[in-house]
Amino acid sequence: MDHIRIGEDDWSTLQANLEATIPVYDRINRFATFGQDQRWRRMVQERLPSEGRILEVGCGPGTFAENLDGRELTCLDPIPAMLAVAEPRVNGKRTARGYNPATFVEGTAENLPFEDGTFDAVCTLFSFRDWYDKPAGLKEVLRVLKPGGKIVIVDPAKMNRIHGWLGYLYMRIWVGSYARFICRQKDHPWKWLTKTYVHFGTTKDYVRMLKETGFIEVKSKVIFPGMSTIWQGQKP
Repeated sequence: MDHIRIGEDDWSTLQANLEATIPVYDRINRFATFGQDQRWRRMVQERLPSEGRILEVGCGPGTFAENLDGRELTCLDPIPAMLAVAEPRVNGKRTARGYNPATFVEGTAENLPFEDGTFDAVCTLFSFRDWYDKPAGLKEVLRVLKPGGKIVIVDPAKMNRIHGWLGYLYMRIWVGSYARFICRQKDHPWKWLTKTYVHFGTTKDYVRMLKETGFIEVKSKVIFPGMSTIWQGQKP
């Protein structure tokens, strides 16, 4: 595992641990981010076009999608159990607000089951670090975007090695202790998610990767004293 790819065995183990987070996913994320995760999700929503077709890659249990107003929304995740939780949660709120139901699709970033030029924007929130092959996934995103379409990513990247070490201690001690208490087990799934954070790259690593993939107008913004980064780019 490194900042570019996750090995096949590690990725399979990661998916099992992600599935195990479902019952407490929102609760622990809220604690881990001091309640800032909702604000970050709003920041992503503000960067998306107000109309058009939106794809969320790695929708998880639907935490972001349930609050995305309007738009024609497609949610993709490789874990069937995540989709089973997300679909009623998201579409219950969308229909109550008078929006068309979202579409839910099982799949991975590296093999998006959509035609070229399908979407006006693609977003991924707190799941980019879990992609099996990040350059391959970004190439797929570029392919399914319309010309001028936008990608928006938010994830806890590191600014440098010192920040990465402090982040590791924070994840292992602060978040890990809370997760162990909530999950009531020593080998809780957040231990594995700490591992993905350790191997995740820096803000600059993914600015470079987006540019090398072919995105233009690439920007990044470090938020909440370095805890997370928002990246965005555009298809030429």
